[in-house]
Amino acid sequence: MAVLTAAAAGAVILPLVLIFGFLLWQGASAINVDFFTHLPKPVGEVGGGMANAIIGTLILLGLASLLGLPIGILGGVYLAESRDRRLPWIVRFLADVLNGVPSIVIGIFAYTLVVLPMRRFSAVAGGVALAVIMLPIVVRTTEEMVRLVPASLREAGLALGVPEWKVVLRVVLPTARAGIVTGAMVAVARVAGETAPLLFTAFGNRFWHQGLDQPIAALPLQIFAYAIAPYDDWHRQAWAGALVLIVLVLVVSLMARLVTRGRVGAVR
Repeated sequence: MAVLTAAAAGAVILPLVLIFGFLLWQGASAINVDFFTHLPKPVGEVGGGMANAIIGTLILLGLASLLGLPIGILGGVYLAESRDRRLPWIVRFLADVLNGVPSIVIGIFAYTLVVLPMRRFSAVAGGVALAVIMLPIVVRTTEEMVRLVPASLREAGLALGVPEWKVVLRVVLPTARAGIVTGAMVAVARVAGETAPLLFTAFGNRFWHQGLDQPIAALPLQIFAYAIAPYDDWHRQAWAGALVLIVLVLVVSLMARLVTRGRVGAVR
C-alpha cells in the first residue's frame, strides 16, 4: 500500500512535470531579452516579443483581484459565521453552480454587462470577467478556512467582552489567513490562463495599452493568436509565452507559500 500511495502521489505531479518539461523544450529557444522588452513584430517579420501581453496579463490579474477577492472573502466569512439557515445555503449552492459555468459563458455575460454599455472592449471588462470566475473559488475556500478556526478562540474573545465583529476581524481572520491567501492564489492561478472570456472583453492589442477603458493585450490571447498563425517564429513565441505563463503561476504560488509559512507555524 505504501508503494501504491507513493505511485499515486507521483502520478499527481507527473502531468505538471511533463507539461513544464515540454514547454521548456519547445519554448526556451525563443526566450530572450527582446521577448520581455519588445512589442510584437508586424505580420511576417521575425523577432519581437510579448512585453505588452505580459504587462497586460498582470494588469488584468490585478483588476480581477481588486474586484473579486474582497467580495469573495467577505462572502465566505458570511457563509461561515451566519446563523441564518436559508440564505447561506442558497448562496453556497449558487456559488457551486457558478464554479461549473463555462468560462466562455461568463465572457458573454461580461460582454453584455460591460462591453455593450461602454461600446468598446476594455481592460475593465476583462477584469470583471476574470473576477466573476474567481468569486466561487474564493468564497468556498474562505468559508472552509474560517470554519476550521477552533471555536475556543471565538469563545475566548467573546468572554473578554470583545464585540463579535471584532472577534471575526482580529481573531478569526488572522488565524485563517494562511488558508485564505492560499485560496486566493489558487483563484488567481485559475484565471491567469483564461482565454475565452478575454476574447469577448479585453479583445487584445498589438501595442501598449492606452488606458483601462481600452482593449488590452494578454498572454493567453497572444498565445492563441500566434498558435493558429502559419509562421514558425510565431509558433516558437507561442510556446515561449505558455512557458512564461506557467512560470508566473508557479512563482505566485511559491510566494504565497513562503509568505504564509511562518504564520501557519505561529498559529499552530
